[in-house]
Amino acid sequence: MFRACSSKYLNRGLTSPARTCARTFRQLQTRTLASVNVPSPKEPTELDQITRLPNGVRVASEALPGSFAGVGVYIEGGSRFENNYLSGVSHIVDRLAFHSTENKTPEQIQETVESLGGNVQCVSSRESIMYQAATFNSAIPMATELLADTIRFPRITDEEVAGELMTAEYEINEIWKKPELILPELVHMAAFKGNTLGNPLLCPRERIPEIDRSVIRTYRDTFYRPERTVVAFAGVPHSEAVQLASKFFGDMQAHGQPLLSRTGSETSIDSLSSDNTDASTSSLSSSSSSSPSTSSSIMSKLPLFKSLSTSASHNASISTTPAIAPTLEELTMPSHYTGGFVALPPQPPSMNPNQPVFTHIHLAFEGLPIASDDIYALATLNTLLGGGGSFSAGGPGKGMYSRLYTNVLNQHAWVESCIAFNHSYTDSGLFGISAQCVPGRTQQMLDVMCQELRALTVDTGFAALGHVEVNRAKNQLRSSLLMNLESRMVELEDLGRQVQVHGRKIPVQEMCRKIESLTIHDLRRVAKQVVGGLVQNNGKGSGAPTVVLQEAQHQFISAKQMSWEEIQDRIYKWGLGRR
Repeated sequence: MFRACSSKYLNRGLTSPARTCARTFRQLQTRTLASVNVPSPKEPTELDQITRLPNGVRVASEALPGSFAGVGVYIEGGSRFENNYLSGVSHIVDRLAFHSTENKTPEQIQETVESLGGNVQCVSSRESIMYQAATFNSAIPMATELLADTIRFPRITDEEVAGELMTAEYEINEIWKKPELILPELVHMAAFKGNTLGNPLLCPRERIPEIDRSVIRTYRDTFYRPERTVVAFAGVPHSEAVQLASKFFGDMQAHGQPLLSRTGSETSIDSLSSDNTDASTSSLSSSSSSSPSTSSSIMSKLPLFKSLSTSASHNASISTTPAIAPTLEELTMPSHYTGGFVALPPQPPSMNPNQPVFTHIHLAFEGLPIASDDIYALATLNTLLGGGGSFSAGGPGKGMYSRLYTNVLNQHAWVESCIAFNHSYTDSGLFGISAQCVPGRTQQMLDVMCQELRALTVDTGFAALGHVEVNRAKNQLRSSLLMNLESRMVELEDLGRQVQVHGRKIPVQEMCRKIESLTIHDLRRVAKQVVGGLVQNNGKGSGAPTVVLQEAQHQFISAKQMSWEEIQDRIYKWGLGRR
């Protein structure tokens, strides 16, 4: 039709209609589809903002778009700050969350939690107590009010305290049944004997009769202060975040003189107890333990723990512990790494051949604090070592090409498990290997562990670090970092904890850039520093190794138990640790 119209007017010699058709034709030719200007994506930290309220509460927000948002309150408290009077209270305080408050009954609190339809939790750790909620965007004001209510106005009745003490005692008994859960606790207690990070994360059983409402109140008055509080929002505009924080935390007042604040990143109690419910919460590596019926007697027989509250007599009374809150000097004391050795009584032979018992060994050295420039190199070394159990489904990303898989698990059939671990805190850390092996192989297992740590430091030879494995470890570390941040709860915790530690949120691009820039020389230098016992943190650690050992017995195998002197000599012969 269009061509017919055009030719008709041209044949007749009429110019005006032809020009009209020609213009129409040109317009049809140049017409394009409608377009929308899409802004270029921003790095998440470009959306971060931090505001300090007049009372000292810090408000941080990361306004990433999405249908879900999160709110978290982070208190600078935890087991590392506890003195004898408050020992074990962090464990009880997080269990008292979301009970009755001055404004709501327990039933009303429960109804509010259920109506949010998201994830609400409280977790205590060595250097922080975290209250978090992830829910729909429209429910963030309700979630913030819920957290403020349980943090600021709890009733803490005698019945609630008694009930949670019974729960804590049950948890302690269950955790002592699982060697892989209790041994990391003993590693910390041996590595930082009698101070800060060596304080028990779990409430000592002997402390349960001594904890009451007054002890809980003293704990709260010491740590629940505005200058030690960060309120973080993920997926919420900053103006709205400041408005909510001001409404619910703006009138929060401290008791007594202001206290200095300090924090770090560490493992939570829920990471120990969550395996009982198949729930996953936080950040700690697992290892080994002994039976619950003998846990108290075991600890009381260990010379290392005679000065700790975990070795107190069952007849201890509150009068033996002065009712004194931690002083400013105690709260700001640096972590002092001592190193040490703990040998638990051997596990008896298993009567069930389908459930064999294994020897558990943990070998650790003082690591680096979370703010260290070399923390990325140490994290890469941890990924490079990797490890796991003797059985794995395999597949991409499972770490099957890590050194502890290829050099240990694939080479020695008597090794049940071999895993590297790296715990970083505000001013110190722990780095090492945990392993399980069949009975009678303790010496060989210790040699294999030392050999793998020593290999990280050599300059030449077949065992020296190679470009392919280093690049693989860096890529795996970056992908793990990015994939974890896809979770709203992880993003929220990362924001709140980083504001506590660094005073800002470190951009993901910056972290990835620092990981990518690492060289083999950087990794080797950091490895020599850590496993050589040459780390220089504020606490002036000893550089000595830390070993926790629980051997297993077998009815057809007899082996001499290794003494601490023999273990030390063996470790030093590999050039590890500092005498």
